[in-house]
This record gives sequence, structure tokens and C-alpha cells, in this order.
Amino acid sequence: MTAARPTATGAPGYTETMPCEPESARRARLLVSVALNIWGIDELAENGVQIVAELVNNAVRHTRCRVVRVRVTRPAEGVVRIGVADRCRDTPQRGHADDESESGRGLSLVEALSRRWGYDRKHWGKVVWAELEAPATEAPGAC
Repeated sequence: MTAARPTATGAPGYTETMPCEPESARRARLLVSVALNIWGIDELAENGVQIVAELVNNAVRHTRCRVVRVRVTRPAEGVVRIGVADRCRDTPQRGHADDESESGRGLSLVEALSRRWGYDRKHWGKVVWAELEAPATEAPGAC
């Protein structure tokens, strides 16, 4: 387990490795909330913490990984990307939940809360991610 830390290169961001267990969803929500607050876009926090909780819970439920890596980045102006990496190469599948089901809605919720979502296959596993649209920042002196 490592402490959250800023990324050293590339897009601004924060990352933390945590156990692949249900309790880690709480730590992941805190990481996202703090990052968004630091960046001054805490109005995205409600959606961001829900998204990361769903992504962590999916990794816990559907992989046999020992750890997950949560990453929150700003890959472009006006974009926040929340990703959860695990060592399982199985691709995420949206569930087919009916009104009585207690599960199977996670990725549908991620899709509804984000501007887009997807996954990137890696040689070691995958990263499932979702993007939020950050409000435009005004240039100093703009009217």
C-alpha cells in the first residue's frame, strides 16, 4: 500500500495503490474528492466519488487481483479522468439488471455520470476509466 502522491510526469494527477477489497472504495472516494478540491473543481466531486466507487467495486467483484491502482488526472483542459487499474485482462461488461436486481448497474451508472468511459488493455491487465467535464476556467482579466 502506498500513500497518494502527485504524478511525477505527464498530466497533473494523483495516484494511489490500494488493496483490492471493498474497504478501498472509501479511500478511492477520498482521493478523488481531495484531487478535485485541490484543482478547485469540487462541484464534480459528487459524480467523481460515485464513479470511482463503482470502478473499484467492479474490480473487487470481478477480478482476483490483490491490488488496484486508482488514478485521477487532468489529461486536457476541461477534462478529469478517473481510472482504476488491475492485473486482470478480462474486459468490463455492462450488466443486465432488472428492477429486482441488486447488482449489474455499475457501468450503466458510470456511463450516466460521465461524459464518456472505456478501458485500455495493457500487457499486465487493464485500466477502466471515466471522464468528467470540468467547467471552463476564465482567463485573468476576462469579463
